[in-house]
Amino acid sequence: MSAVSNGDLVRAAKKVAKFRRATDDVTFGHVGAAILTDKGHVYTGVSIDAWCGLGFCAEPSAIANMLTNGEHGIRKIVAVNGRNGKILPPCGRCREFLYQVTGDKEVGVILDKCREAKLGDLLPEQWQKKSFKRRH
Repeated sequence: MSAVSNGDLVRAAKKVAKFRRATDDVTFGHVGAAILTDKGHVYTGVSIDAWCGLGFCAEPSAIANMLTNGEHGIRKIVAVNGRNGKILPPCGRCREFLYQVTGDKEVGVILDKCREAKLGDLLPEQWQKKSFKRRH
C-alpha cells in the first residue's frame, strides 16, 4: 500500500468539489471532502444544498461513502472550497459527527497546506451520551 499524502487528499477533495445542479431546487459540490481511512483507502463526498433548507456538508457525505464501503476508522480528513480551492476547517456539527462516528480524538484534520490539527484540539468538549437516558 502506498502512502497517501496530505496533498493527495487535498487533490482528491478538489476533484469532486465542482458546483453542479441536480434539479432547480438542489445544487451540490460547493465543497468537496476526502477521508483517509485506517485501512489506507480514500473516500470522497460533496456538500448538498436544497432550497428547502435541507442538505449537508461534504464531510458527512464522505463519511457515508466510507461507511457504505464497510469502514469506520479515519486517519485524516480535509474539506476544500470548490470555488477557490481553499482548505476549510470542519464546522462544529461536522466535528461532533466525526467524533461520534470514530470515537477518536486523534483523527487528523488538515487545516491548510502547512497545518494539521487533531480532532480533539478542535473539539475539546464533545457531546456526552452518558448524560442522557435512552427511552427505547
